[in-house]
Amino acid sequence: MNKIVKTVYTLNIDNYAPEICALTYPFMERYANKIGADFFVITSRMYPEYPPVYEKLQIHDLGREMRNDWNIYFDSDTLIHPETPDFTSLIRKSFVMHNGSDMANIRWKYDEYFLRDGRNIGSCNWCAIASDWCLDLWKPLDIPLEQALDNIYPIPNELACGIDRDHLIDDYTLSRNIAKYGLQFKTIIDLSKEVGLPAANFFYHEYTIPIDEKAISIRKVIKTWGI
Repeated sequence: MNKIVKTVYTLNIDNYAPEICALTYPFMERYANKIGADFFVITSRMYPEYPPVYEKLQIHDLGREMRNDWNIYFDSDTLIHPETPDFTSLIRKSFVMHNGSDMANIRWKYDEYFLRDGRNIGSCNWCAIASDWCLDLWKPLDIPLEQALDNIYPIPNELACGIDRDHLIDDYTLSRNIAKYGLQFKTIIDLSKEVGLPAANFFYHEYTIPIDEKAISIRKVIKTWGI
């Protein structure tokens, strides 16, 4: 039987928040080791004219270059509980997965792909899983950056926390790709109910709080885990 090749990715451009990465990366590496995956940090820029978060789209090519069966992405400020299961063994390769999803119609201006698809899936791609069959999840935009940014509408809470359209270009792109390519979609939240996983919070991820507060919160969460 051939080995199933998996990579856990994260993104770290310009030495993002070392105090946070020092806390989260050991748990990411531990998770990668648990599920038999490599751990890969994207540090170089391929799209320098785009916001840094857009560099997640490198997975579209990296997944092929690495010949991965599964590609698993987490933002650098994501804390992963040691009991988190291998979700790739619980879904078919035809599905893409996030932890949860938003209502796309609140966040994006629709084009023909969103209208045709009709599922209103808003990507929360701080956690994203897709097989080699579904690398189109990370396919770069086929429209100008200015047009894409014009289609993004941050919610009031995000604006109040300094999160602008640039910061959401990755969520928009993946949302549009899910609609454009008709990718089958499931959330970890829904999957957990379906397969009878315990009602546990496998991740800690807060994107609207300042870095210093986030580091304090992450330490507190780790302490509650007894680690």
